[in-house]
Amino acid sequence: MAELYLVRHGQASFGAANYDQLSSLGRQQGQLVGEYFAERNIVFDHVLLGTMNRHRQTAEAIFNGSTAVPTPKEHRGLNEYDFAALFDGLGDEHHELKVLAKERKKDFYKALRQVLLLWMEDRIEGPIPETWSQFQQRVADARNHIQGLKGKVLAVSSGGVMAAMAQQTLGAPREKVISLNLQINNCSFCRYFFNADSFHLATFNSIPYFDRADRQNFITYG
Repeated sequence: MAELYLVRHGQASFGAANYDQLSSLGRQQGQLVGEYFAERNIVFDHVLLGTMNRHRQTAEAIFNGSTAVPTPKEHRGLNEYDFAALFDGLGDEHHELKVLAKERKKDFYKALRQVLLLWMEDRIEGPIPETWSQFQQRVADARNHIQGLKGKVLAVSSGGVMAAMAQQTLGAPREKVISLNLQINNCSFCRYFFNADSFHLATFNSIPYFDRADRQNFITYG
């Protein structure tokens, strides 16, 4: 069977004007992922990325100094949902969620949990880039594309996509995407085995390269 390592991007620039950039720590996280693959002689036949800067920058950090890397190919199905646009689409009746999202980081995640549920229930009345169903479909499209590949595949994506792919693979209720999404670490991976007829989740949110006493500061979520 073929094998997929689906990796979340490194720590991005939470709270900055442009979130879609890796922090210095995020680049270091990516380098540690690359060292992990190199130490185990894990060589990829295919590399897929979302179209976001943080996806490309994470892949660059993973393969820093490596010359034997397949040319990365982009797939928009690996892009994160636009959480800022979801907040912008809220009506006046949910004004408190917009306020909460601008408070502390943990308050943002409390608000995001509620906004994601509203999105799933088609209760965001303002204009948004995509519906929940459309997001689910493009994640499914990315999975179907991967299933057409052979060998070892690396895909760099984001937490929402990783959660949705796990939920779809396991046949779990859609609400599980929220709890899965909000626990995914930066630069963690989900490992899948697959062929043209089946797609199996083997590990979820794995961070073996940070599981050391001197690397606890590398365990981040944003």
